[in-house]
Amino acid sequence: MSRQVGAVRSEQVVLLSEDATAIGAADRVTVHHSNTPLHLAFSCYLFNQHGQLLLTRRALSKLTWPGVWTNSFCGHPQPSEDPIDAIHRRAEYELGAQVTDIAPVLPDFRYMAIDASGIVENEVCPVFSATIQGPLQPRAEEVSQWQWVDPVAITRAVRLTPFAFSPWMVEQLNLFDPSSLRHDATSLRSNSTVMGTP
Repeated sequence: MSRQVGAVRSEQVVLLSEDATAIGAADRVTVHHSNTPLHLAFSCYLFNQHGQLLLTRRALSKLTWPGVWTNSFCGHPQPSEDPIDAIHRRAEYELGAQVTDIAPVLPDFRYMAIDASGIVENEVCPVFSATIQGPLQPRAEEVSQWQWVDPVAITRAVRLTPFAFSPWMVEQLNLFDPSSLRHDATSLRSNSTVMGTP
């Protein structure tokens, strides 16, 4: 499959009312500013066959939260696009990865956060888990570093140093335990490295 599958020439986001009803669409780049309207997104936590969780560091070129460690990947469903299709699309585009076993974790998650630059994120952002199939080839303009980690270790790290991680990941891990989602807990080590280069 082509690495360009997730590259949308003019990517749109779905605008939402306060009750999460779709009310329109807007360009993804121009919609994010100091008064960002509520819109639809998703977060995904990706596991490998050993039950380890993929942690990624956002590229320094990213508009918001550059260089911050976060969950495996995020994205915005396009108008009329099924969220599962959006997850497949962004997994391929950001990570060069094929995924399976997609399942909802926090279907009603919503958050608002302000980046150091003043840009606001204001999203209804359902959270999913998935399993990687095959190799991982992150795109440099999306991901600067990545690490497979023990879910128990990353939960502990987020609680001890929340400032080192994306605000949405911190909020999400206050609401669910990623170690409950892993597939093969016996293969994990509790002292796994949390951050590093590929």
